[in-house]
Amino acid sequence: MTVNTPLCFRGKNILAPMVRVGTLPMRLLALDYGADIVYCEVMEGEQMRRIFVCFSFHTEVLETVDFVAPNERVVFRTCERERHRVVFQMGSADAERALAVAKLVEGDVAGIDINMGCPKEYSTKASMGAALLSDPDKIESILTTLVKGICKPITCKIRILPSVEDTVNLVKRIEKTGIAAIAVHGRKKEERPQHPVHCDVIKAISEAISIPVIANGGSHDFIKEYADIETFQKATAASSVMIARAAMWNPSIFRKEGFCPLKDVMQDYIKYAVRYDNHYTNTKYCLCQMLREQLETTQGKKLHAAQSTQEICEVFEMGDFYEETAAIFEAKKTSLETKTQDEDDQMEDPDVIKMAVRFDKREYPPQITPKMYLLEWCRKEKHPQPVYETVQRPLDRLFCSVVTVAEQKYRSSLWDKSKKLAEQAAAIVCLRTLGVPEGKLCEGENHLITKRKREEQDCLINRDHGEDLAEPSHKKANFIEETSDMNVPKM
Repeated sequence: MTVNTPLCFRGKNILAPMVRVGTLPMRLLALDYGADIVYCEVMEGEQMRRIFVCFSFHTEVLETVDFVAPNERVVFRTCERERHRVVFQMGSADAERALAVAKLVEGDVAGIDINMGCPKEYSTKASMGAALLSDPDKIESILTTLVKGICKPITCKIRILPSVEDTVNLVKRIEKTGIAAIAVHGRKKEERPQHPVHCDVIKAISEAISIPVIANGGSHDFIKEYADIETFQKATAASSVMIARAAMWNPSIFRKEGFCPLKDVMQDYIKYAVRYDNHYTNTKYCLCQMLREQLETTQGKKLHAAQSTQEICEVFEMGDFYEETAAIFEAKKTSLETKTQDEDDQMEDPDVIKMAVRFDKREYPPQITPKMYLLEWCRKEKHPQPVYETVQRPLDRLFCSVVTVAEQKYRSSLWDKSKKLAEQAAAIVCLRTLGVPEGKLCEGENHLITKRKREEQDCLINRDHGEDLAEPSHKKANFIEETSDMNVPKM
């Protein structure tokens, strides 16, 4: 893997990781206003292990890389604009799982950070966040594993311990793991924003170790405007400053020339939210954080009532912008679909019989599928069992399956969102071409269900007579759908 120029953590103004705030629109806006590095909101390593990277029509239109959960929710979205300046922060209590997640994202981010300061119960109950501060061995294991396992710089973010001595001892041990920098929130885990930040402790840390220290926690006491960032840096003797709430209220805090009018900031944020299809609830949340005391105004109340991105745009007199952007997206999507269809046409096999069908399980009895019917028919006609070949289209991650029966190939001309659905659709095409029942509820009596009930009754009779309950394998095979062992090749 090509290693890009590593991030430098000295003399930087950094957007802190913030839950629900540090999504792509806010990170890009902070960069526009002058932030040097941006951290994403914390991602839990346990959840991220089940994430896959998505390249679809949607991401092709947006020009993004999406990390998507099994429920199709976008967990982390990024783009080329921030690739060399975004740090991916995760919460994890397991070194190997943290490494697995880091390997998943390292090609699309500039660095990896481990959260060791979140005091929230959902984090500490899972032995993550601030809970790690009481387990230096686990801290060392996680950070050492990451430093050795990936090529991007590793950082961590901590809170201070009850005593300065204990805090300094901990960061010295952390430094030995080889991480690139350490961010220090200058409050103890039980302290909240209204408590004063302990600049003296951050300063003691800065003087005790040689790696860059990033000071965090100054929004309440120090940072009211751009010039205050340097004041906080000097008070803590830190290499860099990380800003959370002051940036959440107005990300133009990073602007050397001073704040932009809040109206302009909010409109700039909305443009990014629309451009990158940010979920409207997240967009609304961030805008509410910016409005603050203006939430009770007419505009604030309209924002609170908005139920879509379009409605949010209308609140801020940006309805035309929304419609123009939507039209651009639709045109790009149409162009991509046409291109993909042309590619599909070029790879078509003229010997494959096709129909435009999909499998809808609601149309079939429970546990009965077209694949089962096709397998039953092949056995009855003494044909080899059906062979399914399934491919996945890289652009939108949809599947198409071709089934071969008696040396003839069949497939649906429609692409499905899973391998299983694609195979069922191929089986339907074959059955309909052959004029064979496929097991739908509308076809009347289902002989496979009748057969199953009869054999279940036989099994009960045998049990009553004390006979062996093991069902013959040849009977099971008649109505247990066979699965393919093949891997799904990528086209």
